Amino acid sequence: MLEQQSRPKVLLFDVNETLLDLAPIKQRVDDILLDQSGATLWFSAMLHHSLVMTVSGKHADLTEVGAAVLQMLARNRGISLTATEAKQVLSVMRTLPAHPDVTPALERLKRAGYRLATLTNSSTAGVRAQLEYAGLTDLFEQQLSVETTRLFKPHQGVYIWGAKAMSVAPGDCMLVAAHGWDVAGAKWAGLQTAFIARSGQQMFPLAGSPDIDAADFSALADALGA
Repeated sequence: MLEQQSRPKVLLFDVNETLLDLAPIKQRVDDILLDQSGATLWFSAMLHHSLVMTVSGKHADLTEVGAAVLQMLARNRGISLTATEAKQVLSVMRTLPAHPDVTPALERLKRAGYRLATLTNSSTAGVRAQLEYAGLTDLFEQQLSVETTRLFKPHQGVYIWGAKAMSVAPGDCMLVAAHGWDVAGAKWAGLQTAFIARSGQQMFPLAGSPDIDAADFSALADALGA
């Protein structure tokens, strides 16, 4: 458990895979690509190309990036997929369920006095739809999206902006995520970090240890004394 004096004031939550279960979208992508590991490759390639855009001073909605990547992967397999069809496949991103451990733990954290917000690579409209569908809207003070910064995580500027948007210093924020790259980016930007060990996810060894390494959201709430 973190010491009282070192506990963050604000918890910033990644959304996709951290709060929400990606199983439905993974199944659809696997089916389209005729590959049981297709979704894993797609998600990794989407992150790669979102960072290419950020480094190049460009920006697009994450769904557009994801659809473009899906088309690329389909072509590599000799599968014809139009941009419209690719976006239709990914439309399920807005109707993902929350992981079972999420809502009870968020309620505990909110009762304990923590301020909760999202910090996601999804668009503003996208994250609003996602949280509404998952029944999580009322648990968050703000729904922060990288759309405002036109930079994708894990660019350092996103995390610093997130802290500023919540009117606290970076060190008073904790980024909660199930992705090692996200936790690494937040840590290097000066935030406290919590890694949620969702299935198949690992911390990036070169980033050092997170402040909290939790098996699930219940363990996160325990570690934060909620």
